[in-house]
Amino acid sequence: MGTLRFRDRFFTPKVAHAIVSPTSIVATGAGAAAGILIGLGPIGAVIGAAAFLGVRVLAAVPRGPRADRIDPFTLSDPWRRLANEALEARAQFAQVVKGIDEGPLQDRLGDISGRVSDGVDECWRVARAGHALAQARSRIDVPSIQRELASLPAPTTGTSGSEASSQTLAALRSQLATASRMDTTISDTHDRLRLSCTRLDEAVTRAIELSVASVGDHRIDELGTDVSTVTNDMEALRQAIEVTNQAASPG
Repeated sequence: MGTLRFRDRFFTPKVAHAIVSPTSIVATGAGAAAGILIGLGPIGAVIGAAAFLGVRVLAAVPRGPRADRIDPFTLSDPWRRLANEALEARAQFAQVVKGIDEGPLQDRLGDISGRVSDGVDECWRVARAGHALAQARSRIDVPSIQRELASLPAPTTGTSGSEASSQTLAALRSQLATASRMDTTISDTHDRLRLSCTRLDEAVTRAIELSVASVGDHRIDELGTDVSTVTNDMEALRQAIEVTNQAASPG
């Protein structure tokens, strides 16, 4: 999920409450009194009141969530490589926007650049989740489980150890099934993350074209929509991986 802009954080119930709260009313009065006391008269009273109220309201504005620090070198390949590709796409897109003359085109591509950044953040989270899932999968010793499974005698109805043997057999098969599901999820995650990185690279190429060619507004809108789709897809994928990681975690 992208970082909330100041406007989105300002228009919240918490800020609205702060504006009309008794504390803000007192602060406004104190500011007006301070303006008069320093000799600025009615104008000073207005300025002082506005300043004191402003400080009170700004203090109530929720802080934006701290962005995750992207450090691909904390990951193993292929997750490291894909995270690096996403970072490169973000840097290249920002460079394209920086090279455009100030005006509506730069403003609109600048907005899309923010969405590219959101997409890169989600790609990073997916890469990190994929790395964690791969690490968890590496702790399942499939060859050892298969050897133990092969060594079990065929369950025989009516023998004293049949129930225990059946339960052991079921537990081993369950571990193999878990490993298989994790392998499928890891492969699917890698493929979808690689596709998203490719689409971000494509967005850079399209931005370069838009920066030098006269095109209709619909082309810019299409680019913005496609970048938002990448972000949404990565967010959904990351949530699915987190569920899988939780299911695979012991306890």
